Amino acid sequence: MFGLSRTRKPKKTASGDLYWPLPGSIHPPENKTQSLTQPIQTMTLTTEYVVPLNQHIGAFALPSVQVGQAVLKGDLIAEADGYISAPAHAPTSGTVIAVEERPVPHASGLTTTCIVISADGKDQWRPRDLWAELNDHSTTDILARIQRAGLTGLGGASFPTAVKLDSDRQRITTLIVNGTECEPYITADHSLMRAQAERIYEGIRVVHRLYHFERILVGIEDNKSDAIQAMRQALPTDLQECVHIRSFPTRYPSGGERQLIYILTGQEVPSGGLPMDLGMLCHNVGTLAAIGDAVYRDEPLIRRITTITGEGAERPGNYEVLIGTPMAALLQHAGVDLDVVQRIIMGGPMMGFTLPSVDLPVVKATNCLLVPSAMEIPLPPPAQPCIRCGLCEDACPASLLPQQLLWFAQAKEWEKAESHRLFDCIECGACAYVCPSHIPLVHHYRAAKGTIRQEQAAQQQAERARQRFEARQARLADEAAEKEARRRERAEAAARANAAKLDIPVAPDAVHAALERQQNKRQPESTLSEPVKVQPPVLNSEQLRAKLTNLQNRITKAEVKLEEARTTDPELVKALTTTLAKLHEQRRKCEADLASATEQEAAS
Repeated sequence: MFGLSRTRKPKKTASGDLYWPLPGSIHPPENKTQSLTQPIQTMTLTTEYVVPLNQHIGAFALPSVQVGQAVLKGDLIAEADGYISAPAHAPTSGTVIAVEERPVPHASGLTTTCIVISADGKDQWRPRDLWAELNDHSTTDILARIQRAGLTGLGGASFPTAVKLDSDRQRITTLIVNGTECEPYITADHSLMRAQAERIYEGIRVVHRLYHFERILVGIEDNKSDAIQAMRQALPTDLQECVHIRSFPTRYPSGGERQLIYILTGQEVPSGGLPMDLGMLCHNVGTLAAIGDAVYRDEPLIRRITTITGEGAERPGNYEVLIGTPMAALLQHAGVDLDVVQRIIMGGPMMGFTLPSVDLPVVKATNCLLVPSAMEIPLPPPAQPCIRCGLCEDACPASLLPQQLLWFAQAKEWEKAESHRLFDCIECGACAYVCPSHIPLVHHYRAAKGTIRQEQAAQQQAERARQRFEARQARLADEAAEKEARRRERAEAAARANAAKLDIPVAPDAVHAALERQQNKRQPESTLSEPVKVQPPVLNSEQLRAKLTNLQNRITKAEVKLEEARTTDPELVKALTTTLAKLHEQRRKCEADLASATEQEAAS
């Protein structure tokens, strides 16, 4: 993954912790102290919560509630749709007032299906099944509890946690706990480790119960000395033998999964591979805290810590927020003047994106809302031509060739981009940060990845369609062959029966002749003589009106079915659209025939 990095040797920090220096990387201004002056605050209840159904990688969740239904805090409101999916839960008690399309936090301003809940202000929990001892429950029960809780990675990827934990337990020997939080400004994990380390160790204990790790490595950058101290003081006695807390010099992006594994172990995740290929599992500290909440307290993922920071915030800090909280309400609670702020970034300045508006809900991936002033984070100047300085290559933590990847992306040479390990790019933005020409390199890589994925998906869909067509043709051929064999058996049996009645010996040729006569009878007339064109009957005006009414009824039913299928069955939508077009054409012809027939009847 890192090219020549295998020759690098480990180093020791001043405190004696061993680490492997990360190749490339940068150290931008941290700007973390602004949001760490206050303890974690709890966001007050609002009147409405919007819960999107796609807060995770994989298939969207499916709504399991209806408009007008009363829900309690923690109730299941959307079920997982398949293996790689995650359910959603009510963040507070209230009434479902809508299941509709709403805008969600996304760089392109996408909309998706959301469940809207009007809060009743009681914040009343559903009955919960609290667990005291893990040993009283099987690993299957623990995994099921995590899956039902709708947990996803809180470090940014939002991958369903239950799927990540459902791996080969014989191969996994090491747990990597990611407490790095290397992105400037963001301090959600820092504040969690500093104030609620016990919750993190609860989650570590749960995962350790599933895997029985040989070692558990907790990685924290050395700019979080108070968090390191809190994690060491809170370390439970039963975990002291296997848990090792490691600090290392602050560099960006040391919080990347592959980068952190290298820093802590010196081992490299192979290109296109996963940490489990090295016998490792990596989890963010926020995810582990949520695992502890889910298993011990039967609490689904309905809250998270979010950093509000930047010069536009009057009260910067870390807030414990319910999922679905309107961002506008959260920002106003933090003293952000929405009329003055130039832009709002979800995430940090390196990997975050500018939100198109604040009429969006907080989701499971909302780790930070950054409200900088125009001077604090100015808009980037126009891009200039590449001067081939090589600074981007020096800064790349994955030892890629950013300049060549840029050329391939601009030239749409996707195969060359893939061969130069485009998909090893973690989109950290280090290359763009050091670029003197201000080229938005990551945007080009992200667009290239998206195009490649779309083309691959289209090819896979075409291949599946081809396989379905060939399977159908083979099935029809088999059915036709079986039908023909049964018909031949019946014809032979009938010939033998007739011959037996007349006491005439049946020669094989006679049987074949009988079969040929039967075959000729089955041939369509078009093969025996010229086809005869049959003129359709002429209908009078009354018959045409009845036909027009029938067509209109069929159009109405088809339109209703089309509307119902829009969100569930794309193939049916295509078929119904074609049917509707034909019905509309028939209706137009019928209307013309009716007008003509009415004129003729009036003239006669």
